Amino acid sequence: MARKLAAEFVGTFALVFLAVGTAVVGIKTHGTGFVAIAFGLVLVLGVYAIGPISGCHVNPAVTLAMVIEKRLPPLEGLYYWVAQFIGAIVAAGVLKLFVHSFKVTDETGALGTDGWGTNINGVGAFILEVILTLLFVLVILLATDHAANLALAGVAIGATLTVVHLVGIPLDGTSVNPARALGPALWEGGTPLHQVWLFMLAPWVGGALAAFVYRGLRRESATA
Repeated sequence: MARKLAAEFVGTFALVFLAVGTAVVGIKTHGTGFVAIAFGLVLVLGVYAIGPISGCHVNPAVTLAMVIEKRLPPLEGLYYWVAQFIGAIVAAGVLKLFVHSFKVTDETGALGTDGWGTNINGVGAFILEVILTLLFVLVILLATDHAANLALAGVAIGATLTVVHLVGIPLDGTSVNPARALGPALWEGGTPLHQVWLFMLAPWVGGALAAFVYRGLRRESATA
């Protein structure tokens, strides 16, 4: 168990520090597409590096879906959440240190946090996050199914996260991950912290829905 939790901590730390960090240091210089690719690549590497240890959830919404699907015991899922949130908070704290103490310019202006109000309203952001998370987690469930080609799972999952961010970044910054949302918001404070509840709740809803959609697809394929 300790190895699994350490893997989830390291994986979530890497996702926030490297991918959110890419947005912080380069979203204006290189564009949203560059940031989207960074998220996808970090997850691809994580799947193959720590996937054999913990499954590389690095996302509480993914863990919720795995618990619903009984691929993970509920208590173990709770421990995963703790490791994921701590990893994200620590990583965001390191990013904050770089911005405030090491003279790194924050090109997002808000430590890579998510938010609504400029390009989308709150209702739209909630629906967007539910849909994006549903699709992302559904791909994970399908790509890691016993009938899938597991050797290509990392590529499929990383590619999906990239596309999700291509859609979501211009609208609300893209969460699809409660830990990724909370870490930067805690350190940034202000409006991002007041709005973070949406970017935590919506992915959990999307993750749960993905598990039920996946269950329906499996039932249909079994009776076909």
